[in-house]
Amino acid sequence: MAAKETGESEHTTSPEDDLRSVLVTSVLNLEELDLDLYRGTHHWVPRSQRLFGGQIVGQALVAAAKSVGDNLFAHSLHCYFVRAGDPKVPVLYQVERTRDGRSFAVRSVKAIQHGHPILTCQASFHMQQPSPLQHQFTMPLVPQPEDLLTVEELIHLYLSKPDLAEKSKQGLNKLLANEVPIEIKPVNPPHSYRRAASEPKKLFWVRARGHIGEGNMKLHCCVAAYVSDFALLDTALLPYPNHRAHFSASLDHAMWFHSTFRADEWMLYECESPWAGGSRALVQGRLWRRDGVLAASCSQEGLLRVKEVAESSKL
Repeated sequence: MAAKETGESEHTTSPEDDLRSVLVTSVLNLEELDLDLYRGTHHWVPRSQRLFGGQIVGQALVAAAKSVGDNLFAHSLHCYFVRAGDPKVPVLYQVERTRDGRSFAVRSVKAIQHGHPILTCQASFHMQQPSPLQHQFTMPLVPQPEDLLTVEELIHLYLSKPDLAEKSKQGLNKLLANEVPIEIKPVNPPHSYRRAASEPKKLFWVRARGHIGEGNMKLHCCVAAYVSDFALLDTALLPYPNHRAHFSASLDHAMWFHSTFRADEWMLYECESPWAGGSRALVQGRLWRRDGVLAASCSQEGLLRVKEVAESSKL
């Protein structure tokens, strides 16, 4: 793992003056019940009224990271979502110390509700080691986040359009009501709230809301795991403006961490779907630091059951 130090911090205020990220104070702040046994609560529940997959992945990685030494950092995780999460009850995280080696440690985590696992996760941790082998893809050239609108600002822009259908207004207002703990700025967003066919690719800048700070790479990896599941599967729907998912769910999720980064600073999320079929879709993502360093990669397969909608629909 070739770790490069991040550049000058984008945050000019001190941690004391900053609002602490709710991802740190609430979502990823697990309660220790016993050795290798933790309990997590919920902050944001999607409109599906099932637990957000990124939350379960992020909390599972938090639980796993608590059982390894300070000199070991997550380099990969592989998760299966086996049951839908119930937002009405907490999640228990049971950690198994699968292996402790000289430079690697492996942890297996079960996320449990109502006595049954809802997610199984294996996370591997590695002691950072120098290597002459270093290469990566090139980061896409895109506008900087300061030149783009947030999702909330875009929604207000769409709501100001006089020809917007009432049903579309209701849908946009529901989106505004969501208290999502991450901030997103889409690259090349549509000029109006209408569906149009496009390649199964999208780019957006993303960061955790609030302040996390430097120095805790384990925590930044857990926040990135949370962020990585947000809006990822929707990439597979972009070529199909006349179809809407009436049921969607993540099936599995894998992630690899490559370099140091701060999840509370803007990173470019590059998402693409190379395949869809059989009511499933494969989506891949890359998280880029602003200085062009590839911070993390992920891959996910999800279930997408769709229904056709009228061409005239603006939703």
